Amino acid sequence: MDYVDHFHREVQAFSAAAREAVADDPAPDVPSCPGWTVTELVLHLGFVHRFVARIFSERIMEPPEVGDWSWLELSAEHVGWLREMLAQREEGHPAATPQTRRPLPAALVDWFGTGAAALEAQFLATPADEPLWTWSVEQAAGFWQRMQAIEAAIHRWDAEGATRSPSPMNTDLAVDAIAQTFEVMAPMRRAALHGTPGRGERFRFCRSDGPGAWAVRFDDDTVALGDSDDPGDVTVAGTASDLMLFLWHRLAPDALGVSGDASLLDRYFELVPPL
Repeated sequence: MDYVDHFHREVQAFSAAAREAVADDPAPDVPSCPGWTVTELVLHLGFVHRFVARIFSERIMEPPEVGDWSWLELSAEHVGWLREMLAQREEGHPAATPQTRRPLPAALVDWFGTGAAALEAQFLATPADEPLWTWSVEQAAGFWQRMQAIEAAIHRWDAEGATRSPSPMNTDLAVDAIAQTFEVMAPMRRAALHGTPGRGERFRFCRSDGPGAWAVRFDDDTVALGDSDDPGDVTVAGTASDLMLFLWHRLAPDALGVSGDASLLDRYFELVPPL
């Protein structure tokens, strides 16, 4: 899959959605990211892009330090906004409180676009098998290309949802993102956010718009993919886009087809806490 092409299209769409919020004061809320406005969303994804671009440009092989923040190329005022947002998130508070609800300056959207373009250039110049530090088992550039294409798509959907009805996910990327959830994201989220130990719960996720099914079982701390024909304790059916959005805690279960023990859908996010 050409993850760089997906990344390009999604960040362009993200920028377009963000620009729709520039005239609002304060910036509109992001319904799928409680406590955030579009301003926090732009700061978050722009920070991530520059962080990953440093890993590529400096060929970093160890967990990087944030350092003096000069690499962000942000104004002092906007660095202050970002520091405040990260501190509030660390403390478990909403990023945008009534006292900190701000507009989204056009300059901040421009800053986002510059950072996204720089990261795309790094992706294009780096072979997928180039060794690089990542927070996952896979220590290669290809991990970041895949991860950032998926994250850009999710946050594009978030940004669009702040001002209008969001467009669904690209089907091919959504199918890949479902697999990536169980291969990468679910184990990370369980470990980092202290997911509830599994008791053998079995979930089956089945595409309604083409071939594809994923059966996953939770035992103690493990996440195991099994026989995709196993109906499990509960089967969840939906388009690839809708399944991806559900697994990223963006879509409610009532938007999907459910058979079996529907109560397990609430437990899923105890097993795999949302970010």
